Amino acid sequence: MGTTALLQVHPRNPQPRMLREAAEMLREGGVVAYPTDSSYALGCLVDDVDAVRRIRAIRDIDTRHHLTLVCRDLVHVGRYARMDNAQYRLVRLGTPGPYTFLLRASREVPRRIQHPRRSTIGVRVPGHDVVHALLTELDQPLLSTTLILPGAGAPLDDPAAILAALRGRIEAVIDAGPCPSEPTTVIDLEQGAPKVIRRGGGDLGRLGLAEAGGRIAV
Repeated sequence: MGTTALLQVHPRNPQPRMLREAAEMLREGGVVAYPTDSSYALGCLVDDVDAVRRIRAIRDIDTRHHLTLVCRDLVHVGRYARMDNAQYRLVRLGTPGPYTFLLRASREVPRRIQHPRRSTIGVRVPGHDVVHALLTELDQPLLSTTLILPGAGAPLDDPAAILAALRGRIEAVIDAGPCPSEPTTVIDLEQGAPKVIRRGGGDLGRLGLAEAGGRIAV
């Protein structure tokens, strides 16, 4: 069993040295737990087959479960997902923020991380200084999933608890203190009208959407 580093960073002004260390671990095939504006997440680089397999094993999820490309900005989103004008408008309104959008994957996204039947991928831009600085250091997205362990009803929020649960199974925990213990709101934009797949953080009104009787209206 390997070791897991605890990298303590300031939540608003993260130390560049710590982020460079985390980025190097990711480039070497590592899996890292990191904070976002919704909850802690597990992340690795897109092209690392073994790291993706490890994340799926930790979460106990198969290929039908959408993974998310956590992007630095809309430029990165546009590189990895195909959007028409209406889809772009919704994504822009939710950027940055606790929203995940399911969109058609571009040719930049390996088939093995797309949904096997729909060729879609989740994308989002979180509003958290630590993950933004890490993505800037990497200059590429993180392939991620909310840090919910099998059988748990909510994401892990405490870095010490994450370290205790995953010691030896991931390379690092980036400790920026607690996050809101709430997953993102997931919105499917590839099935006609926008459809909320999971209700989490974020106000639908910010996106120009209204919810009534379980249905979404633009």
